Amino acid sequence: MLKIEHIFKTFNTGTVNEKRALTDLSLTLNDGDFATIIGSNGAGKSTLFNAIAGSFYTDSGFISLDDKDITFVPEHVRSRVIGRLFQDPLMGTAPHMTIEENLSVAYLRASEHKRGFFSHVTKSEREKFRQQLSLLDMGLEDRMDHPVGLLSGGQRQALTLLMATMVTPKILLLDEHTAALDPSTAKKVLELTKKIVAERNITCLMVTHNMNQALELGNRTLMMNNGSIVFDVSGAERSHMTIQDLLDKFAIGAGKEFNNDRILLSTKEGI
Repeated sequence: MLKIEHIFKTFNTGTVNEKRALTDLSLTLNDGDFATIIGSNGAGKSTLFNAIAGSFYTDSGFISLDDKDITFVPEHVRSRVIGRLFQDPLMGTAPHMTIEENLSVAYLRASEHKRGFFSHVTKSEREKFRQQLSLLDMGLEDRMDHPVGLLSGGQRQALTLLMATMVTPKILLLDEHTAALDPSTAKKVLELTKKIVAERNITCLMVTHNMNQALELGNRTLMMNNGSIVFDVSGAERSHMTIQDLLDKFAIGAGKEFNNDRILLSTKEGI
């Protein structure tokens, strides 16, 4: 489904601020894989997502999705088949547009709509929006004419999740999409995520700061350091791993101990 071969990315090349963000990174995700990614700040997690989404072109290497070369495909074209959620609930929606208008834009962009991006949705499509919103169990189906800016962070993130998946994407990128929410709301959004991903068999990459989630969610765990994947585990080996096993594997792959306080704290608090 997703194939990445030897990609590199350096920012501010030739200046004092030069930063190698991705280094010879290769990754293959099979259809239906749900892989969690963990790593310290600056490890390259969000940069990897930006490379996949087309926020920039890599300096070298190759990216294909569904056996189609997307290495130099513009971001707005990739967005038709790639769903993405960010940590900040304010991203991914237009606050001054209504819930219905946001859903319409997402639907028309992602669907192979013969009427085009600037068309209006039909009555039946509008009813589909209402049905999808009702699944969130947040009462948003009765507020379709309300501006999205009036919603809470959890409601906006749940809406963004719906927008990203209402037309099933070829891959879903989740960049710590529950980290900015209160624990109760974060749990609800995460349960919605798991339900949608499982029901539609969506290929998914999810960045998390939670070591427990990294081992429990999905079917595969990746650890990143200095722009590279230093550990990749799945199957029976993953099912028997403890958090300490994961930390030990990181130390072997990265050549140093894992030292992110926020992530290590999550192993003790279970949050």
